[in-house]
Amino acid sequence: MKYFIPALFLGLAACQTDETLTGYGAADKTWSLRSIDGATYPASATLMFPAEGSVSGKAPCNSFSAEQTSPYPWFSLSALRATRAACADLDQEQVFFTALKSMTLVEIAGDVLILSNDQGGEMVFTAQSGG
Repeated sequence: MKYFIPALFLGLAACQTDETLTGYGAADKTWSLRSIDGATYPASATLMFPAEGSVSGKAPCNSFSAEQTSPYPWFSLSALRATRAACADLDQEQVFFTALKSMTLVEIAGDVLILSNDQGGEMVFTAQSGG
């Protein structure tokens, strides 16, 4: 019987799936921010999920990347890194990053991605056509 136990664990490891957003419909799309807390977002910001556990995008002024470590439907970012360019929309960039870091749940329904939290915060993204 001791010979079957390692084989069982190898079989279970091979069946594991991607539990991050890339495994639930977010991969291969660029998500454009439409609103924060019900108000239209006046600048341009995007999210992408290029690989399991990886998040990147473009805030109004800077590109950024982070790690998404919680399994779907939970959402949390760690190791958020951004370039440091200045632009006229730097105040909107701060709004974007503050909201993004406070989100704890995610829902994907076709071409709509919604981030939310228990305090009633919400960010709505739509998939860009062709990407």
